[in-house]
Amino acid sequence: MSGTTNQTDPPAAAPAVAASAPLVPFPVVGIGASAGGLAAFEAFFSAMPADVDPGMAFILVQHLAPDHKSILAELIRRYTRMQVFEVEDGMVVHPNCAYIIPPNRDMAFLNGRLQLLEPTAPRGQRLPIDFFFRSLAQDQHERAIGIVLSGTGSDGTLGVRAIKGEAGMVMAQAPETTEFDGMPRSAIATGLVDYALAPAEMPARLMTYVAHAFGKLPRMASQAAPLTAGALKKIFVLLRAQTGHDFSQYKPSTIHRRIERRMAVHQITALDGYVKYLQQTPAEVQALFRDLLIGVTNFFRDPEAFAVLEQAAIPRLFDDKPPGGVVRVWVAGCSTGEEAYSIAILLQERMEMLKTSWTVQVFATDIDSQAIATARAGIYPASIATDLTPERLARFFCAEPGGQSYRIHKSIRDMLVFSEQDVIKDPPFSRLDLISCRNLLIYLDVELQKRLIPLFHYALKPGGRLFLGTSERRGRVRRPVRRAGPQGQAVPAQAGLRARSALRPAGVPPWPPPPPVRCRAATASPPAGKLPLRELTEQALLPQFAPAGALVNASGDILYLHGRTGLYLEPAPGEAGVSNILKMAREGLRPA
Repeated sequence: MSGTTNQTDPPAAAPAVAASAPLVPFPVVGIGASAGGLAAFEAFFSAMPADVDPGMAFILVQHLAPDHKSILAELIRRYTRMQVFEVEDGMVVHPNCAYIIPPNRDMAFLNGRLQLLEPTAPRGQRLPIDFFFRSLAQDQHERAIGIVLSGTGSDGTLGVRAIKGEAGMVMAQAPETTEFDGMPRSAIATGLVDYALAPAEMPARLMTYVAHAFGKLPRMASQAAPLTAGALKKIFVLLRAQTGHDFSQYKPSTIHRRIERRMAVHQITALDGYVKYLQQTPAEVQALFRDLLIGVTNFFRDPEAFAVLEQAAIPRLFDDKPPGGVVRVWVAGCSTGEEAYSIAILLQERMEMLKTSWTVQVFATDIDSQAIATARAGIYPASIATDLTPERLARFFCAEPGGQSYRIHKSIRDMLVFSEQDVIKDPPFSRLDLISCRNLLIYLDVELQKRLIPLFHYALKPGGRLFLGTSERRGRVRRPVRRAGPQGQAVPAQAGLRARSALRPAGVPPWPPPPPVRCRAATASPPAGKLPLRELTEQALLPQFAPAGALVNASGDILYLHGRTGLYLEPAPGEAGVSNILKMAREGLRPA
């Protein structure tokens, strides 16, 4: 292949319309740059090996003035034996080729082709790198690779999250080697960048990664099943020992994919070798932990589902509450907080429309301490403007000095409490009007899903709502997700919107409440003469030496009390019925 070719068409023919959206059989590398990018591109392609085809496609996205003719294609041709094209609409992508975005266009990757669109955002607010990276992640999943080079601002940061959310790989230019370090620093600050390198060091590391991740090296699926299972258990032990969290009941496909990606990053071919590396490198345990937690999130993600929430669910949260009443919401698996803030914005807009105030409490939880720290700060890159209407951006966000980020308005921030919580082992919140759990259940195996759905059911008040993501499958959970009782209802799916993409449809029958179980006094016992000597001895010793305790069922209803519990429990006011440990807990103990 000649580096000076003037060919304008791809080197091979392709059908005019793709019948489906398969993965192209080679990795696709998106490279984004802004100010200072020409020198970085030159250093990158100069370091590409001259005698070996890379086996991947390179797509370059550079910030350009609308009327500026790009010289990037000519520059790249000087330093690579690959064919280099300025993209035309619908161009098919092939390996061992480089593609350059034309001026005044946004670009997306769809079904192996590059689609050009006219920009809708005004000049200075366009984020073409984020736009392309997101589409690449959605289309190519783990075969998507993103590289962020020199530039000002934060373009590329949200795209980095999208690529890592699909188990792709990300590089960024080491800030000390850039002319302008804003974009690389913003990407690195996410904690998701796999390699921070000088551009000249990237090609060799990139090709090694691709050889391990997509070459003919052994993969976990081809290793002996007992060996794989044993090594995985050791990985779960190491993760739990260092992070305190148990991943053994996450879906195997998710676990395998993330571990394989980490093995490729470090060029480790055998799973046992990776176990040894984890034992010797605590920082890698933390890196794997973060990779397992990556979730794709942004403000008002899945607009159709949020439209149903806004129109059918949010109004009903206020219907039966007097002014000044309390609305309680729990966002489980909140990641970096975008979804929790989105729900808070909807609640605030509803109160403004009604011209009445309520006390709104939004509890947002996640097991990732770094994600929670980001959510608490409430500062996001300027690229969130693509996910928000101009009205909401102006109303609920303040631009930070420098114009590269936005801070959530204090009126919204004050509604939320962010905390670390593991929904699998930590107690849930209670008396909730709404629970949002999107993009969490799909990562858990069926048995764990069956445990969590009743927990959510218990945490909701009668008439409460459960808001699930588009990927949660109703068929996996046999028990319905509506709160028990005649008031328990769910929001109906809207026309044209699948039920699983919003809240549960109204046709689901209610989950009958468990039969009432009365507390039995700890002192009640059969006549002494009918008890063996051992049980008589235990009954005499237990009140003296065993602490007070309670036996409860999965809903927290008390089945048996042992010892003097008056210091901890007291009867709840109202009608006598089932004694529930959360309702009976004394003030100060209940939150814990």
